[in-house]
Amino acid sequence: MKKHISLSLKCPYCLKSLMDESYPLHGSPSIKLNIESQTDRGTIHLCSIFECFDHEADIKLEKGKVVDFTCPHCNKELLVKEECKICGAPMVSLLLDTGGRVNICSRNGCPNHYIAFEDLEIELTRFYEQYEN
Repeated sequence: MKKHISLSLKCPYCLKSLMDESYPLHGSPSIKLNIESQTDRGTIHLCSIFECFDHEADIKLEKGKVVDFTCPHCNKELLVKEECKICGAPMVSLLLDTGGRVNICSRNGCPNHYIAFEDLEIELTRFYEQYEN
């Protein structure tokens, strides 16, 4: 049986939590971000369970289109210079509370995402301590 790990994330700039306990998805707090498409602005709630791609947005998002993501607290853009290895779109980078980063593709429908640790031994130990239960 596959274990469901609900990640806790924060903004890489203001370090405020991006978790929204008032808007759960699949029983876990969602990740709340501001989004902007070519035609509209709104809010998106991403499922915090790793490997789950479910999300709910208050604007229509076209499949295959790149979306701009910003922090709902400091409004800083979360896109980084790294390109998605699958589709070439900019990646979005968020901080794990335990250390390390979660990077997701900014193209709606692209499944590319990964967790990266800067100090692998320390951050991976913290990650396992928090999510091992």
